[in-house]
Amino acid sequence: MSGNGLFSIGDFAKFAGTTKATLHHYDKVGLLSPASRGKSKDRYYSGNQFKTFKIIRTLQRLGVPLVEIKRLKSNRTPQIVDALFLRQLMKIDEEMDNWSRARKLLLTLQRMIHPVLDIDEQEITVKSLPAEPIVLGGLNDYSQGKGIYDAMFRFGRLTSDKYSELDLDYPIGGLYSEERMKRREWGWPDRYYFHNPEGRDSRPAALYAIGYARGGYGESNALHKRVIAWIDKNDLVVAGSAYEEYPLNEICIADDTNYLIRLMITVRKKTRQDKADTSVVVPRHSAGTTALRRLARLKTRTKIE
Repeated sequence: MSGNGLFSIGDFAKFAGTTKATLHHYDKVGLLSPASRGKSKDRYYSGNQFKTFKIIRTLQRLGVPLVEIKRLKSNRTPQIVDALFLRQLMKIDEEMDNWSRARKLLLTLQRMIHPVLDIDEQEITVKSLPAEPIVLGGLNDYSQGKGIYDAMFRFGRLTSDKYSELDLDYPIGGLYSEERMKRREWGWPDRYYFHNPEGRDSRPAALYAIGYARGGYGESNALHKRVIAWIDKNDLVVAGSAYEEYPLNEICIADDTNYLIRLMITVRKKTRQDKADTSVVVPRHSAGTTALRRLARLKTRTKIE
């Protein structure tokens, strides 16, 4: 402290728990200027200015911009400050909600990416998986030449209108009905869904046959054939919907033809009744439909013990 009761800028910064650079900035923007200046332009602050510094630092901690602090410094009342605190609380609550949403999205993305980093993409496994919340869309419309991206965009638009309160920046997946899987008619998905943890729908807890392949969105035909063939050979039958997901997608893969596709088909162990039913599954619009259907009916009547 100098002999006239003033503090040098260095001492003031030390006692205030700040830096000389911060005090220089406050002076530059007109928030807190030195009480006096020496002949060599040294800056000196009075003890009374600690109160002004405390006002600035407290309001900064609350997220109040410097320009508003400057206005409040000379024009504040309990009512004005109370209204300011209410606004800041609302902003903080909004930011906390945004960070909470961001955290949920991060956890979901990490939960999809991390387990498949070292996955054997050629292996097909059977796993019992727990239920997972999703946001499920309605039936897709592929009429009049509409394709996969038309259906995706429509799904996103309609879902956003229906669930405006939900964050829809989550990975997308496709659902194929049990009937279509049994008929071997997997083209494009019947429905799309988001992996949102706040979703009101769910991918049910079940036993799933799981396989992987590389490709872009909708390029899963060969994967479907491979997993279905594996199911047929391993004493299993399709017992529910199939779910097509992209755990490694545009978020972490630059090449949009090299995403990692995961297909999960609901299955169950084949029963004696299943083994007795030797009916032939005939895809629609296939050649020789009539003859195959006759053969299917004939085999259906034949019991195998």
